[in-house]
This record gives sequence, structure tokens and C-alpha cells, in this order.
Amino acid sequence: MPTLLRIGPYRFYFYSHEPNEPPHVHVDRDDCTAKFWLKDTALAQNIGFSAKELRVIQGHVSDHGDAFGKAWNDFFGS
Repeated sequence: MPTLLRIGPYRFYFYSHEPNEPPHVHVDRDDCTAKFWLKDTALAQNIGFSAKELRVIQGHVSDHGDAFGKAWNDFFGS
């Protein structure tokens, strides 16, 4: 599970065994986890993050979406 980025308490990564799903990124902090689709920076799943914190995380995903997408394509192929 390659770590793509760490910002403050957040760890952004993807699992190496999810090539059949659209490009996405997982985000963890403590016992909280979320998943965002990269195409439209949409929330796919959330466990434990508040709505306010999700907006902050979504901003990070949007800001780094091109780099996350490149990492995804480099790992899984286009």
C-alpha cells in the first residue's frame, strides 16, 4: 500500500490490490478513514471524519489530484 503523501495528521495512499476500481485515494488519521475518487474528487466512503474535516481533506485531494493520478497510472498502468 504505497503512501503518496503525508500532510499534518493525514496519510494519503492507495492499496496495491485495487486495480479494477476507478482511480482513488484513501486517507487515514488515527481511527478515521475515507476514500475519494480522483476523477471528480468525490467522497466514496467515510468512517469517522467530520464534515468539516472532510472538506479540508477534499481540498488536499483536489490540490494533489494530478500527482495522485500520475502515481496511480504509474503503478497500475493507464
